[in-house]
Amino acid sequence: MTFLSDIFPPGTQDVFVEAIGQTVYLVGFTMIIGGVLGLAYGTLLYATRPGNLLANRAVFSVLNVLVNIIRPIPFIIFITAIAPITKAVIGTRIGPEAAAFAMTVMATFVIGRVVEQNLVSVDPGVVEAARAMGASRLRTLATVVIPEGFAPLTLGYTFMFVAVVDMSAMAGYVGGGGLGDFARQYGYQQSNWQLTVVVIVVLIIVVQIVQFFGNRLSRRLQHRG
Repeated sequence: MTFLSDIFPPGTQDVFVEAIGQTVYLVGFTMIIGGVLGLAYGTLLYATRPGNLLANRAVFSVLNVLVNIIRPIPFIIFITAIAPITKAVIGTRIGPEAAAFAMTVMATFVIGRVVEQNLVSVDPGVVEAARAMGASRLRTLATVVIPEGFAPLTLGYTFMFVAVVDMSAMAGYVGGGGLGDFARQYGYQQSNWQLTVVVIVVLIIVVQIVQFFGNRLSRRLQHRG
C-alpha cells in the first residue's frame, strides 16, 4: 500500500479504477459493434469483388474507396473530423459515448479490410465445390467461406483488439476518459513517470493475455480444419 501511495497521488487510485472501467467500455463496445459491422462490411467487400460470388464492380468500387479513404487517417484526426456526425448521431461531441461512436466507425472500416483480406485467402476450390453441390451464393458465403476463414479471422480480430486499445488512448481528447487519458493527466503532465509505467504495464498485460488466447484459438481452428 505504501508503494502504491508513493506512485498514485491522493485521490487518484479511484480515478485509476474508473479509467480502467472506461477503457473496458470503449474497447468492448467497439470490438462488439465494430466487429460485427466490420465482418459484414468485409464479407460484402469479398463477395462483390470481380469474379466472386456476388460480383458487382460498382458496389465493390464504392466500398473499396471508402476503406481506402478512411483507414489511413490517424485516429486523433479522424475523431475530430467526424465530430459533426458524432454530434448528429449521439447528441454530443464529447464523452465516452462520443468516443465509442468514433472508435466504432473507424474500427468498422479497418476490420472490414482485415476480414476481406482473410476471406480472399480461402481456397477457391472449396467455394467451387460448394456451388457444384447446389449451394446458393449466400449459403456458400455463410456456411463455407466464413467458416473456412475462422482461423485467420481470429488472428485478424486479435490484431484489431490491440489497435482498438490504441484508439482508446486517444479518447481523452473528446472527454472519453480511459487509461490513456489518465496516464496523460496524472503521469505525463505531472511528470510522474512511475504512474505512467504502471498504466503501460497494465495495458501490456491485457494485450498479451488477449494475444495468447487469440493465437491459441486460431491454432485450434486450424487443426479442426
